[in-house]
Amino acid sequence: MKLLFAAALALAAVLPAARAQTNDQQLRAALDAAARGQPVPAHLASHPAYGWIEYAGLRRNLDSLPAAQAQAFLARYAEQAVAGAFREEWLRALYRRQDWAGIRAAWSPSIRNTALRCIELDARQRTGAADARWTAEVQEIWRSSGNSLPDECDAPFAALDARGGLAPELRWERIEMAAAEWNVAVMRSAARGLPAAERALADDYAAFLQAPHERALRWPKTPRSRLVASHGLAKLAKEAPAAGEAQLPRYAEALGFTEQDRGRVLYQAALWTVASYEPDSARRLARVPAASYDERLHEWRAREALARSDWRAALAAIEAMGDEQRNDARWTYFAARLHALLGDAPRAQALYERAAREPNFHGFLAADRLQRPYALCPIEVPGDASARARVANDPAMVRAMALYRADRPGWATREWSSALERFDDTQRRIAVQVAQDNGWNDRALFGLGRQPEETRLYALRFPLSHDGLIRAEAQRQALDPAWIAAEIRAESVFNPRARSQADARGLMQVLPTTGAAVARRLGLAWGGAASLYDPATNIRVGTAYLREMKEKYGRPYVAIAAYNAGPAPTARWQSQRPGMDADFWIETISYKETREYVARVLAFSVIYDWRLHGAAVPVTDRMHGRLGTPRREFHCPAPAAASAPG
Repeated sequence: MKLLFAAALALAAVLPAARAQTNDQQLRAALDAAARGQPVPAHLASHPAYGWIEYAGLRRNLDSLPAAQAQAFLARYAEQAVAGAFREEWLRALYRRQDWAGIRAAWSPSIRNTALRCIELDARQRTGAADARWTAEVQEIWRSSGNSLPDECDAPFAALDARGGLAPELRWERIEMAAAEWNVAVMRSAARGLPAAERALADDYAAFLQAPHERALRWPKTPRSRLVASHGLAKLAKEAPAAGEAQLPRYAEALGFTEQDRGRVLYQAALWTVASYEPDSARRLARVPAASYDERLHEWRAREALARSDWRAALAAIEAMGDEQRNDARWTYFAARLHALLGDAPRAQALYERAAREPNFHGFLAADRLQRPYALCPIEVPGDASARARVANDPAMVRAMALYRADRPGWATREWSSALERFDDTQRRIAVQVAQDNGWNDRALFGLGRQPEETRLYALRFPLSHDGLIRAEAQRQALDPAWIAAEIRAESVFNPRARSQADARGLMQVLPTTGAAVARRLGLAWGGAASLYDPATNIRVGTAYLREMKEKYGRPYVAIAAYNAGPAPTARWQSQRPGMDADFWIETISYKETREYVARVLAFSVIYDWRLHGAAVPVTDRMHGRLGTPRREFHCPAPAAASAPG
């Protein structure tokens, strides 16, 4: 019976819509009923996801649940993801009960959650099983992070200390890690078990991280003092670059700073100056020792020079990058641009040709410079109908799809992950296809990428659901449908139920306040924030807002930045670099998220134009809203193309 039900659910995509919808509604209603403690129809006992229905009921009263009932559930579903979900909650309930033997009985070594690991370690020591292995495991957690650890770890740490397992060396190790994270509270906490003299010094170290003080000038000249002092000054330099830079010489001389110690402070002073393009940016960048440069600072040195239109300095900054970073399509393209501006056309041509082999924003820009087709080498998902049926009918996949359609995406993800752990590469790719058939489009983002060639699965990585709605609203708002599709892909990966931490909702991640304001301007009836989960409402409102951004800012690339970052930062970037070429302006956007977002949306627009029309408006024209130009063709350069935009 269960196998028949599984097959029926797996084939929901080809069942009449009404029947599939009925199955989903029944599961959703059963999960809701179980969570309220109400009876569930008997026939659902044969449902493949019935374990989750049971789980929804059991978790209501975990603190009073009989252990035998919990263990029976774990045994019954031992091979399913629901057992893992229940086990985690059950362990927390046993911890609240202080049922140490029960915790040990329910434990699974596969659990890696730190709080749960500490619960199990606490149970072991309370039941007399704190052996050498226990000591090593607690010490491992102690030294795992310089940031705060879960409260559940306090008891094992106290027991470890009582057994002599937290020697001063271990405490100092954590103090140094916490100093690197600028976490004063952890420094003070770790210092509490030190001998009096050492604790006084550790507390003074922590005080310096809070606010640099002159007592540090008299600290012992040890590597530890230099490390802590340099981290404290680096923290100050991030908050107030001029102050950090000004105070560095005194402490460097008193404590004997190494070049690495000095570089730690100068790095932060330079980074947080250049990130705002302040006047002192170039000088502070030049003061950072070469050994302290990383990819992040190399990029900012190039951007700072671009922002000043100092082409030679920008090119020198790119040439100072490591091979891998310098040869990325982004910096290959900008090196070509700079060589061209400096009059070296042959070198620019060679670099453009190299960058144009990449199917991403900078590769497309390079192809435009060369007036050549865009590079794209798509591949299809392998496997015949029988292979697809085997994946679709995998029990974990059946449960995952049913739970997703029943509005339980977190539980669905557990089942999805369980299935992918057992699948080979071909099955994993087919699984993404099955998920998309069920409307779960973002699985391409989480299920692909383990093999380089998977970036070429464009049909999976760039889904195109709600095509009719997109085209209709594009026509209504006089916008390019490829742009709208690209925004949806960048915002939600076509997940209509997406919700951000800022409460942006739905396909185009519209904030409720924005949605209400746009609906009012459109004269639409506003059904509240929940209406943004409706694809038609979301695309209607989101597209209208996108048109407003375009009308306000004129150029699409600026409108894209405003859609992501808001009006205030966008206005600042416009005033800082008026009249700058679009590619340079995008690259010098201060916010990393927005900078990459603009490039990503423009690249996605090219891909969606290809999906919709087989060719694409050149990205250089697209940035400026020139959509009437001839479309650019695509080709696959020999031998093979590189990765697609993420």
